[in-house]
Amino acid sequence: MRLNKRIKIKRLIFSITSFLLSLIVVSGLFSSPLAFDQPQRARLEIIFTLSMDKPTTHYFHVNLEIRGLKAGYVDLKLPNWTPGYYRIMDYARQVINFSAKDDRGNFLHWAKKAKNIWRIKTEGASKISIDYDVYAFNVSIAESFLDDRRAYIVPASVFMYPDGYLHNPIKLKIITNEYLPQIFCGLDEASQEINTFYASDFDILYDCPIYVGSPEVLTFEVMGVPHRIAAEDLGQVPRSKILNDFQKIVETSVAIIKDFPYRHYTFILMDGGGGGGLEHLNSMAAYMNASFLQTPGGYKNWLAFIAHEYFHHYNVKRIRPKVLGPFNYDQENYTRMLWVSEGITVYYEYLILKRAGLLTNEEFFDRISRTIANYENIPGSKIQSATESSFDTWIRFFARNEESMNIGISYYDKGAILGLLLDLKIRHETKNKKSLDDLMRLLYEKYYKKLNRGWTDEEFRAECEAMAGCSLAEIFEDYAASTKEIDYPKYFAYAGLEIDTFWHELPGVDLGITTQSTEGNLIISSVRRDSRAQQAGLSARDEIIALDGVRVRPQNFDYLLSKYKPGDKIKILISRRNKIKEIELILDPRKERPFHLKPMAQPDPLQKQIFETWLSSS
Repeated sequence: MRLNKRIKIKRLIFSITSFLLSLIVVSGLFSSPLAFDQPQRARLEIIFTLSMDKPTTHYFHVNLEIRGLKAGYVDLKLPNWTPGYYRIMDYARQVINFSAKDDRGNFLHWAKKAKNIWRIKTEGASKISIDYDVYAFNVSIAESFLDDRRAYIVPASVFMYPDGYLHNPIKLKIITNEYLPQIFCGLDEASQEINTFYASDFDILYDCPIYVGSPEVLTFEVMGVPHRIAAEDLGQVPRSKILNDFQKIVETSVAIIKDFPYRHYTFILMDGGGGGGLEHLNSMAAYMNASFLQTPGGYKNWLAFIAHEYFHHYNVKRIRPKVLGPFNYDQENYTRMLWVSEGITVYYEYLILKRAGLLTNEEFFDRISRTIANYENIPGSKIQSATESSFDTWIRFFARNEESMNIGISYYDKGAILGLLLDLKIRHETKNKKSLDDLMRLLYEKYYKKLNRGWTDEEFRAECEAMAGCSLAEIFEDYAASTKEIDYPKYFAYAGLEIDTFWHELPGVDLGITTQSTEGNLIISSVRRDSRAQQAGLSARDEIIALDGVRVRPQNFDYLLSKYKPGDKIKILISRRNKIKEIELILDPRKERPFHLKPMAQPDPLQKQIFETWLSSS
């Protein structure tokens, strides 16, 4: 009932707020969690008009009107990246046909001051009009796209802001057409103007992806709050099942934090693109493939992906490192805590599905085991820590290559593991009176709602240790900030579980390489650090031609390899930059650490209690 009352109050406030107040700051979405401690200055009237008259050219046209200028020039800036996608994107490379006029139609002189800055001499004009085009034809969750079936707008890649006015309100008009008739986004609509939206500042605008097209639309409510699913292709899955499962995900997530911070939520689901999604304050955007939903396993993987991006509206958008807002859109915004923001969100996607009844205990354990194995069974786990991986995401995560597994890890995997360790440690030390859920609620209430900011690295650790009532140096110093071997049996024992950490020999042999088929040829894609293959001199990008004189093709490689046993010598004929070379090596046995989990035969009362509440309550 407390949540319902809060929602009704927010809706009442919003319904009686006038147009003028909507340009200042109202409740819910317009109260940007990122707009604090900013210098005050006279506000401008900023109006964007976005059109797409010829979508098959893949160009958006942007008109920007700015009123209330007093300085002799204004710098317009386009962000170099978009929040949630930690990579410099250089969006300015797609901008052409830039021009500026005063209120009498006279062209104004302008010049670029940096790759993403356009300086306009205003000649004393208080009102100016700017036009430019943006090319949009990359299928990526972090880049805009336009054709006659879809307009996907990443606002940071399209809308320039006047330097010094990031926290100025914005009005946005979108002109639809016969190909692209409907608009879906997290922005609030103007009450009197069709296809017109408002944002309290540019942080909010940049946080709201916009989809224009003719998607299938499903709707549901949770505690009176409307949710929309705008999807291009949901395959053959019964829509009632999708609605029911999405509703369970939302309800279970809200039960953890116990607060609804938005007035409406939109799921934007697009076809293709190789996957990928981005989280936002009251929406998410993702690419997907409907064919993956046709099997039970594929469907549950998709639900896990949805749960992950949805829970991000709490963890990273509101519960966040302090350095992740207010943003500097010109350069990298570094943090060593993405293992918390992303990795712990992975952990919660598993918990949410389990608590919602969408995973069995065995399926939950399997996801945990595979996450641990993904981290532990690569050489990079001995090279890079979770904090280093978080910091280096700007140069490594989206630039993975043949050496990545040897020198780095995923903070998604390691962070999920660390989140699990924190949860079980807190439950054990407090006799199951507190948990990671309590910590997340505290961070939400204290830093987001009360202090209106993110937490520092030191504050996060202090809050964790205060919640647990003990030092957590082992987790933060040994496991998060170094590559020290994790004592998994100790932590899983807190919940009455046993974990298999031993190496197991599997049938077959291990070459220490991964391969891929390229134009009918078998190419080495990576060579594992310290493997026999690396020691013998095999390299990524080598083409394997023959094994012991037998011609190799992608389709017969595994069969030929199956004839060998550990300890056998093998001669591998390769082609390297058009030179033929033969390499001899001794084959190793195939081994793996599966990290399988199972309940203890006789857990004590505390272990039993922790296990039951861990997977069933918040």
